Amino acid sequence: MSPPNASISAEAKLLVKPNDRLTSTERLGIYHRQYWYRLLDSFYEDFPGLCTILGERAFERLSRAYLTECPSESFTLRNLGSRLETWLTERPEFAGKHLALARDMIRLEWAHIEAFDNAERQPLGPEDLLEPGPELAIALQPYIGLLELQYPVDNLRVKVNEHSEGRGTASNAVSPPGRRHVVRRYARLKPRQIFLAVHRVEFTVYYRRLDAVEFRLLKAIGQGQTIGAALDTALAGNHLEPAELQQKVQMWFENWATLGWLCRLS
Repeated sequence: MSPPNASISAEAKLLVKPNDRLTSTERLGIYHRQYWYRLLDSFYEDFPGLCTILGERAFERLSRAYLTECPSESFTLRNLGSRLETWLTERPEFAGKHLALARDMIRLEWAHIEAFDNAERQPLGPEDLLEPGPELAIALQPYIGLLELQYPVDNLRVKVNEHSEGRGTASNAVSPPGRRHVVRRYARLKPRQIFLAVHRVEFTVYYRRLDAVEFRLLKAIGQGQTIGAALDTALAGNHLEPAELQQKVQMWFENWATLGWLCRLS
């Protein structure tokens, strides 16, 4: 083993005291390795679905490469995966033949993290939306994620969780035979538009499929458009009968209010 760099040794002495068995540099090296393993463990916990798609060896290679090139810049490990989708788009070789499926899963699992952690504002109740005029401007809860996907990774993620619970807490991934079977089945599916809301209820994260018009309406509201403008955006090119459309919109607002998805603009 080559001797440690002199400047590193000097800095280690300022940070860590030696003991009768280890020098300051050796003790600092132990802390460094422990921190690296903690990063890998946290990354594994955040992206079990991605690990299932890639397989454990490929996922470990991806994890080490990503964390080396995109080291933590936050006080919390919660933000480790915030740049993963962009990074994988630029480094597609780490996803092999499942790039599109992997990117969808990353988007879902990052939205899952945000749904669990992001703030919650005072929700609007059904009584606040009895007569929502076209100029009314409201907002979506910060924890809600709206995803347009190509593959049903929401169902795949649920299956990953079921396998994990069945095997105990020793591993977040399904067993290799089960993993290969499940991933092949999902990877063979033809891409199609799937609209999904990722949200939470009492600190449990849920996935909810959305109608295309419902999705566009929520996106427009989330972008700060008034109710009238959001409806114009969402309904462009829609051919539903006015009575049916009015019924759907009324039902959506009632559901969103019940779920606590809507709040006032801050």
